[in-house]
Amino acid sequence: MNDKPIYVTSPLLPSLDDFTSSLKEIWESKILTNNGSFHKKLEKELATYLKVPYLCLFTNGTLPLITALQAMRITGEVITTPFSFVATTHSLWWNGIKPVFVDIDPNTCNLNPEKIEAAITPRTTAIMPVHVYGKPCDTEKIQKIADKYGLKVIYDAAHAFGVEVNGESILKAGDMSTLSFHATKVYSTLEGGALIVHDEQTKKRIDYLKNFGFASETEVVAPGINSKMDEVRAAFGLLNLKSVDQAIEARRRVAIKYRAALQDTTGITFFDDMPNVRHNYSYFPIFVDEEKYGMTRDELYFKMKEQNVWGRRYFYPLISTFSTYRGLESARPENLPIATQMANKVICLPMHHALTPENIEKIISVIIKK
Repeated sequence: MNDKPIYVTSPLLPSLDDFTSSLKEIWESKILTNNGSFHKKLEKELATYLKVPYLCLFTNGTLPLITALQAMRITGEVITTPFSFVATTHSLWWNGIKPVFVDIDPNTCNLNPEKIEAAITPRTTAIMPVHVYGKPCDTEKIQKIADKYGLKVIYDAAHAFGVEVNGESILKAGDMSTLSFHATKVYSTLEGGALIVHDEQTKKRIDYLKNFGFASETEVVAPGINSKMDEVRAAFGLLNLKSVDQAIEARRRVAIKYRAALQDTTGITFFDDMPNVRHNYSYFPIFVDEEKYGMTRDELYFKMKEQNVWGRRYFYPLISTFSTYRGLESARPENLPIATQMANKVICLPMHHALTPENIEKIISVIIKK
């Protein structure tokens, strides 16, 4: 226990000297928020990097979800996944929308398109899938269902920064996509997020909504909220954008080492890269088969902790088990057998750009040496 802890993630940090230089500019301008120069520049550079037409910056990753639902006037019921961070479903609750949970695909942990149609009712207005661990959903199948029933699709892409399929950004799928720039993510602005939209008019509406609904100095066009990103976070984000590709490449090398070391470990499985996908290696989940491995997931999890290796049971427990949602018919465990199974097996191993070869060797040895 005297060893330095190996945490599940580590923040991507720019040079302190470079950040201090940016702070000096902000101090001199005395513009701290309200669409300053760093904010404008980051929106532009992120849209270019992510290959998307329009991007709206937010102060965190939850408010874009809430705002997207407001902007598209989503009501009634929305089909979503129980296998996600609670913000996905909480955004529905805050809009007075009933979440309808649908089971997941064991090969990706994403919403299973084959289960969606059976959950559609006359009150269904949208589908909110999640690109879990940054692995792309089957966007084509989901869009076909949405088109067939006249539903909107809003993707929670919190994990999917920079992810592409056949060279095209996954963020272009659906009607809108949201990102998180939390400190734990591949790309960070300390706290932050973004909403991806497809046209200039929608961007203008989102920009009104995230600034109390102001369209001009004296005109409020909608009941908006205050969710603007400030200049300090935008400056931090601009600097991090310069090094994020290097960080993703470092994560890729970690994933390669994990796969090579664990491929013959009975009872431990993991996901391989998907064909024609540019992954960001945001997480490295393993799944523990108690019978084959000879140890439960929780036994391994706490054994890792004893050795100062801090993994995360992500996502456990399911959102559908929390008190706010467990009374829903769709939340019953028998309706979500795969999600329940995966939640009870998963541990996300430490995965970040700063892991050393010694860190990786120790993590692997804890798992292999039972």
